[in-house]
Amino acid sequence: MSVFFEEKASFTVIGKVGQGSAADSPSWIPPLWQEANNNFEEIRTLAKTDAEGNIVGLWGAMSDLSENFKRWTDQGKYLAGCEVLENSIAPFGWTKWIVPSYKFAVMKCSQSTYQEIFNYMINDYLPTNNYSIVGAIHEFYNPVEANEHLYLYFPIEKRDIK
Repeated sequence: MSVFFEEKASFTVIGKVGQGSAADSPSWIPPLWQEANNNFEEIRTLAKTDAEGNIVGLWGAMSDLSENFKRWTDQGKYLAGCEVLENSIAPFGWTKWIVPSYKFAVMKCSQSTYQEIFNYMINDYLPTNNYSIVGAIHEFYNPVEANEHLYLYFPIEKRDIK
């Protein structure tokens, strides 16, 4: 399993937001993506693009209920959306989040390996390598990769070893 690290400056996502039980997230998150995808034309012109005109990223951004980008407890918020230009204004019915800058440990997975990779990072890789998770974990979908893969972004910092 390959982990890579990325220092990412704060970035802006506009999407469809929902909140609910962490245990029940498979029932309330997919409808957010369906709503975002069905209405994407409303935000297409705000999307951040690369030099070839490709959208730079779709995000399943997560936060605690207070929207301070802390980890989920038994409840959480999820924003199914697109990375946009910083000064973008969310249209009616859409939500804008500015995700803070972090150093991320990143792993690629698929829907079928999501839980395995998530558990490996939380229970094995990060503790073994003296990292602490310092915020909410995010999902990144690269639109240029036309497959079912996604990337889990774990905001981390090195723990002091005493």
